[in-house]
Amino acid sequence: MFDPQVLVARLGGLAQGTQLQEYGVSRMQLSRAARDGRIERLRPGVFATPELNQAERTAARHGGALTCSEALRRLGVWVLAPEGVPHVWVGRRGRVHPHPGCRCVSHYFRGRSAFGIVDVETALVHLYRCAGDEAFFASFESAWKLRLLSDGARLRIRAALPAHARWLVDFARPDAESGLESLLRLRLHLLGIELECQVVIVGVGRVDFVIDGRLILEADGRENHDGPSLRHKDLMRDAVASALGYETLRFDYEQILHEWETVQRSVLAALGRTVEHA
Repeated sequence: MFDPQVLVARLGGLAQGTQLQEYGVSRMQLSRAARDGRIERLRPGVFATPELNQAERTAARHGGALTCSEALRRLGVWVLAPEGVPHVWVGRRGRVHPHPGCRCVSHYFRGRSAFGIVDVETALVHLYRCAGDEAFFASFESAWKLRLLSDGARLRIRAALPAHARWLVDFARPDAESGLESLLRLRLHLLGIELECQVVIVGVGRVDFVIDGRLILEADGRENHDGPSLRHKDLMRDAVASALGYETLRFDYEQILHEWETVQRSVLAALGRTVEHA
């Protein structure tokens, strides 16, 4: 006979009472385990282990599985949106269950939802439908870089997108170092500007992008360029690049996400200078 706590843990930390009963666990055993605090009754007929993370617990209370950006974030994928409320996939005909402090966003996308966290493939398709092109593209490239998407998964994701959006999958690359780089490349592509990616320049090292062989663009994420020593290293690289005839533009997280008009004007002006000096 299975111990309810062990069985729920083996089932991923979440289970329905009817599912547990199929393994021979009685209602009395479930009630006793919940009363003793070894499992938690999230709502009638749904049980969780005490160790289950809060996001999955909230999604199960609401009636489905965690999806979109919050699911991708917990799977290690770069996401555009800051951490926020749970997005819960309840399925096409799902039922939402009111619960205290509910701020969940319900998604009624087709298919049959379960509990826990949806897979990367499903989360990306839901993210496109929920947040649009840029959010999807940055997370798609991040997931590909992390080797979370097989060839088949990428094809299925492409097929699930509207026809007018499938070019995003075709344009994506598996070597984007950050979501910021993905956004920068996508936005400049829409302006008709093509970039060489991850270019190695002798004496300088690897740079994020080069345009027209003379303009270097660097997307400086918070984690890789903070602090005096890293800032000094960046300045030295830029000085060496200048001596080799390159102009370098650096843009940080806040600029790319929230001050794009300034970034765009800077890039276009720099490209104008490279044409004048050609």
